[in-house]
Amino acid sequence: MVKYAAAAAALLSTVVQVVAHGGVVSIGIDGTKYPGWQAFIGSSGQVTAARPYSSFNPILDPVDKTMHCNDDGTAGPSQQTLTIPAGGTITSYYSQWTHAEGPYTVYLAQCPSSGCNSVNSASVKWFKIYELGLISGTVYTGKWANGLLMANLKWDAVIPSNLQAGYYLIRWETLALHQSNTPQFYPECAQLQVTGSGTAFPTSDYLVSIPGAWQKSDPGVTIDIYSDAAKTQTTYQIPGPRIYPGFSGVTIPTNPPATTTPKPTTSTASSPATPTTSSPSTGGAAHYAQCGGTGWSGATTCVSPYTCSKINDYYYQCV
Repeated sequence: MVKYAAAAAALLSTVVQVVAHGGVVSIGIDGTKYPGWQAFIGSSGQVTAARPYSSFNPILDPVDKTMHCNDDGTAGPSQQTLTIPAGGTITSYYSQWTHAEGPYTVYLAQCPSSGCNSVNSASVKWFKIYELGLISGTVYTGKWANGLLMANLKWDAVIPSNLQAGYYLIRWETLALHQSNTPQFYPECAQLQVTGSGTAFPTSDYLVSIPGAWQKSDPGVTIDIYSDAAKTQTTYQIPGPRIYPGFSGVTIPTNPPATTTPKPTTSTASSPATPTTSSPSTGGAAHYAQCGGTGWSGATTCVSPYTCSKINDYYYQCV
């Protein structure tokens, strides 16, 4: 009976972990879907172009050694490579995503002519082909890229139509900003072969190492979206390099040079009602998962040994 209870507890812990956060679980190439990596179940039987990653847990250190392709990000035992034409659309599919605040970015890194199987993703140079951060409104209550991901559970990105043909690693990254001054990174990678006759490739000032492309002190990394300044701030600086302007067929936004805070307008309004904050009570949320806050209706306790801690009135987290 004790053995059964222990096994059941272990299974419950795994299930609870699965419902927290999210990661890329399938990959689409111009509308055709292929299997991605399935975290938590090990490598046995997984045949995919995705690089393995162990869980949906966030990376909290902006310069963590696993920042390139997650933990551990090496080629899998049955590693595949997907073929996509330059100008084609690649879609990252998620089984769930739980954080509405933060940017979404997509990177590529070139592999040698022999392919990516033996490539260490920590040693390559990455370049950005897509980014979307704060779409509208303020940092505090605005519409973010991650909110779209939360609603749609997929993201389309276009491979530059004039990109040099060859083998590449692709890296998708969600950066969750819901916890004040505590960025949460969720990167995943896969292997591609890009076909076509293009010759474009970024110059050195658009190539970065990951980790190393950003620091904890960067304004787009460590940020308090609940601060008074955030309530009037309408710009957000997405971490990482700019998109190479020589690419065709991709959107090349202009990053603001720094976050700015416009002067608030003066208005007469009644004071808002004090929000009702839920207190931890029952449930079993996973490590780093939400466990309380204004309007929260999910689990309000954490799996052992974690504790439901108040981050702010709107967000409690298992830490």
